[in-house]
Amino acid sequence: MNRRQFLYATGLLTLAPSISLAQLKDTYYEVLLRHTRWGETQYDPVAGRYRRTDFGFAVVLGNAVLLTRGNYDAALAGIEKDVLRQHTLATIKHFAASNVLAGGTEWGKTLFWDTTFQSYFVLAARLLWPDLDAATRADVETIARGQADYTTSLGTGNDPRSGGWTPNGLTGGYRGDTKLEEMGVYAQSLAPGLAWHGDGPGWREAFGRWSRNETGLPAADLANPSTVDGVPISANTAANLHDTFIVENHGSFGPHYQSELWRTSGRNAVHFLLAGRPLPEVLTKQPNGELLWRTILATMSDAGEPLMPMVDDREHLYGRDVIPLAFRSTVLRDPMAAFAEAALASRLLAYQAHPPVYRLAKFSGEAKYEPEARAELAISYLLHELRPPVTPVPDFFARAAITIDHGADPGLLTHQSGAAWAGTVTKPGFTKFAWQPAHDDWLFKISGTTPMLLPPATVTKRNAVVYQQVRDGFDGTASLLAFADGFAGTATLPTGTIVCALPRPGRVDVHNLAMTGMPGLTGSRTYTGASGRVTVRAREAFRVDELTFPATTARHVRMVGVRPHPTYGYSLFDFDVEGDLARGKPTTASSFDTGMEPGKATDGNPATRWAVARAERGRADSWLAVDLGAATTMSRVRLRWETAAAGAYRVETSMDGAGWTTVAEHPRPDLSTAGWLDVDGRAGFVARAADPITVHGDTISVPSGIVEGYVRADLRAVAANPAPQCPPSVQASTADGFLTLFNLSNADVSGTVRLHGTRLYRGTQLTTTNGTDYALTLPAATARIEPPWFTARDIPAGITAIVHDGRRVTFRGGPARFTLTHRDGTTMSIVLGQAERTVTMPQAKPFPLNDLALGRVTFPNSVLPPGMTDPAAAVDGRQNTSWTPGRDGRMVVDLGSVYGIRVGLKWTDGPVPPHTITCSTDGKTYGQATVARYVAVSTGWRPGHASLRSLSVTGGDPVG
Repeated sequence: MNRRQFLYATGLLTLAPSISLAQLKDTYYEVLLRHTRWGETQYDPVAGRYRRTDFGFAVVLGNAVLLTRGNYDAALAGIEKDVLRQHTLATIKHFAASNVLAGGTEWGKTLFWDTTFQSYFVLAARLLWPDLDAATRADVETIARGQADYTTSLGTGNDPRSGGWTPNGLTGGYRGDTKLEEMGVYAQSLAPGLAWHGDGPGWREAFGRWSRNETGLPAADLANPSTVDGVPISANTAANLHDTFIVENHGSFGPHYQSELWRTSGRNAVHFLLAGRPLPEVLTKQPNGELLWRTILATMSDAGEPLMPMVDDREHLYGRDVIPLAFRSTVLRDPMAAFAEAALASRLLAYQAHPPVYRLAKFSGEAKYEPEARAELAISYLLHELRPPVTPVPDFFARAAITIDHGADPGLLTHQSGAAWAGTVTKPGFTKFAWQPAHDDWLFKISGTTPMLLPPATVTKRNAVVYQQVRDGFDGTASLLAFADGFAGTATLPTGTIVCALPRPGRVDVHNLAMTGMPGLTGSRTYTGASGRVTVRAREAFRVDELTFPATTARHVRMVGVRPHPTYGYSLFDFDVEGDLARGKPTTASSFDTGMEPGKATDGNPATRWAVARAERGRADSWLAVDLGAATTMSRVRLRWETAAAGAYRVETSMDGAGWTTVAEHPRPDLSTAGWLDVDGRAGFVARAADPITVHGDTISVPSGIVEGYVRADLRAVAANPAPQCPPSVQASTADGFLTLFNLSNADVSGTVRLHGTRLYRGTQLTTTNGTDYALTLPAATARIEPPWFTARDIPAGITAIVHDGRRVTFRGGPARFTLTHRDGTTMSIVLGQAERTVTMPQAKPFPLNDLALGRVTFPNSVLPPGMTDPAAAVDGRQNTSWTPGRDGRMVVDLGSVYGIRVGLKWTDGPVPPHTITCSTDGKTYGQATVARYVAVSTGWRPGHASLRSLSVTGGDPVG
């Protein structure tokens, strides 16, 4: 049994992350061996070296690891070891001499992107140092020193060789395209020189300056007196992240770039470790790095790769996404990263075996990503060799659970729960309600401009609410979105369930691939509903539609689009009528791209195609028409699409080319079912509408109104539960017992919501014979979630229940006897007489708590000053934790918005240290105020003083 068979037999390719730490490094080695077959396609036998094109010669780093480590297997690599060594050494010799810094003219010195590949190249040379001739060694040394000198000479200015790629000095930038990446490249261009040659003039200072500023945020840094490599964090000036620690690139939220801090750190660290030099402190104590990591965890999938609900050109780049996790799990010894890395590594062999085989960055990205992925997998191997990783956590998603409103500017409201990930995306051009049940990165298509559930139109107004366990008693999100022509609502529940109020039908696209060994990708998806079951096979090539219709006589035939491909519009290789009637006949179209004229779809050449003009890609009703020359009887057409395949279209015929009749439409539903739909046993939808849910190939269409999405549930039983009856413009759901309310109007609403069952929600309700009448007051264009704090069993009709909070409820309208059960399972027998009675559940908390500081981000975060413990302990809502300030310690809590406030402090036993409370609206200027976003506690703490048990902030609605 070979290693791959062993991995399948033991489930390592289907059950993640079950791969052991020892197998992790071995897996990387085998993946590199198999990838060598692709690497050898970069070899130019005439030139006798790997190619310069797209930095193909960077394969030498993977080669160097294989040649100097492990048990080389020529059968897996497809090349004998001696031949691989010959190719590698010849390539290193050539490109060392051809580098600009060594006197050549072919490559090098340019910061973007030559220095990234220089880092790989120098590392490969160092691994094979004993095999290099003296001239090549001298060239490699010149490259490392020369690059450090050149980068240092730029100061904080731009590289004139790199065009528009600039870090914007030490100011940075975060809107549209983060400068975190650019600053990281400046730092990594210095690392080889520092690691292999020690400090040169200004090298270390420049390396530290760029590294520290990668994630610098003034509002955070000014609260931190710590030093990194002897320099105060408060000296940082860059703003490369939004103040919710989210990163944008390509004009939208980009988790791939959010990981850039640890990608460049991994490239840098391996040089120092191999050279036997201590790591610069900034690599292990990265200012604010943990808050950046938190936003990665908040979008993490079960594959160890963050979900990408906006950017789609960096998705599923498994080979490139390993190194940030490897760095964090080995150098930073992060058990959360160790879990994610094991999950990703357990999928690498299956991913690699999928066509095009051997590739490590096959689904998207640029050509240079392939040699880069090989190099970074090699670095990940070395990091594991040099720094054994920490043990992964066993309960990753329970620890990663969080709700975050990143703000209207980044346009992401996200909820990571133990059962699913969901995000409401309102960034222009990316509008969607993205949902991945069970964190399955290969279930629903959520990336890029791919629409999901919500209309893809621009959001004109956004009202978002975040619920957190520490403050509200549960995690969840609710939003009410306004569009030019109406409203939509979204909500996420702690169970992983989602709820949406749709103004018009929505859609969900499903991944359907045959990728052996990858969970869920078996080559088909099975859909089950009340109307039956259908299995949809994966499409392995370009889509071909065969449409038949009753025989009709016409001279003209055309395809008229209804729904284009979301990115590329429409493009056809072939448009056939009755086999060959259209071949060579005059063909016209609404538009066409250069070289892709209409006639290319009817010329009989399967390699040519018609495509709409680039400017028309977003147009829905583009068309392609054929003139058959005479009236002809027909009953079938065949359309062979390119990637730009229509989501929907119709076929029309005409005698005169002026009046048209529809004879066929696509898609025709594979399944149309009322009420509910199960998706492959992994997730499901319940629609509270008369219109059906339909399946068209790999697209699910859901009707307007309330739609609920469940990770795993008895959907038939859920659909049978009566839906709430609401006032006009209000829609509601009781999914998983939570009452979710949406006001889809510009007016405040008061009225009654009629509910089934005897769950009791915050507010006033009157029991009926089969449920309750809930008294509703809901401001205009808002949404909210009410958890089911109590259930009243055997309560008669006519009882008024007023739920004050999660602990206390008042009843009136007796006499009555019934049992009251709290959400936590505690029960109480209630005897109600003529007078009203208020009961309080013992041990329960009075959620929601009016404390704006609970669960908020605190500073210092990372790095903490000596003697200080994590300030988050003062706002975690627990009585057994506290913040120890350390000598003269100071903490800041970020309330997220500006509020009118009152501040309270509670200390542990012992002398309370001298302290002052100051406030700020911008995180920079502090003073005495009653309106603030940032609240600071400054102390004169000394050993023996009390610690701060809680910092509470009470106040009203946000100001401004």
